[in-house]
Amino acid sequence: MSSQGPKQVLFAQFAAVAKTLGHAHRLELLEQLAQGERSVEVLAQKTGLSIANASQHLQHMRRAGLVASRRDGKFVYYQLADDSVLDVLAALRVVAERNMAEVEQVVRSYFNERDALEAVSREELLQRSRAGAVTVLDVRPEDEFVLGHLPGAVNIPLRALEKRLSELDPANEIVAYCRGPYCVLSYEAVAALRARGFKARRLEDGLPEWRAAGLPVISGSA
Repeated sequence: MSSQGPKQVLFAQFAAVAKTLGHAHRLELLEQLAQGERSVEVLAQKTGLSIANASQHLQHMRRAGLVASRRDGKFVYYQLADDSVLDVLAALRVVAERNMAEVEQVVRSYFNERDALEAVSREELLQRSRAGAVTVLDVRPEDEFVLGHLPGAVNIPLRALEKRLSELDPANEIVAYCRGPYCVLSYEAVAALRARGFKARRLEDGLPEWRAAGLPVISGSA
């Protein structure tokens, strides 16, 4: 009777984690959880899934060690297991960008069309924001901003940007950020701001990567 060696056992477990990630809805749920802890109900609403479907996906990811959960009364809350999950998602993105023609086409036709300029690095933004040389603009919804945001950030969700342009100083460069490297909110915000004469750029990634780098994050409303 044959038995698996330790390497085969490990590879089988690694494959189980990879299989768990193999669903677009689960990647979208992880993007939401990268913003902070959420209840199943909120995650379902954010991703357009039914509560039952969202719960099923989350349970699969909990069993694979990708997320952790806690119960508070009738509600179950989820969060990322740890920042290593962000590393896995980043690695997936890099491999796909480099080796899949369809991904490269989407990046070129959608994202680069809206913003072909080099994004602002975390280090540059931290330095310039501390010097008061830039306006940091968080274009995520208000509830995500409350969970955590960059120090000194102004929260104007993309849907409200047009009506609240008067709150932004056109003399200051604006650096917009949202959920991650390919969050469309920051791309759309930068394109809209430039069309109205503002000097605007994007942060190279988003709040989760900023937090994972050990940089300061503030919670609560402005």
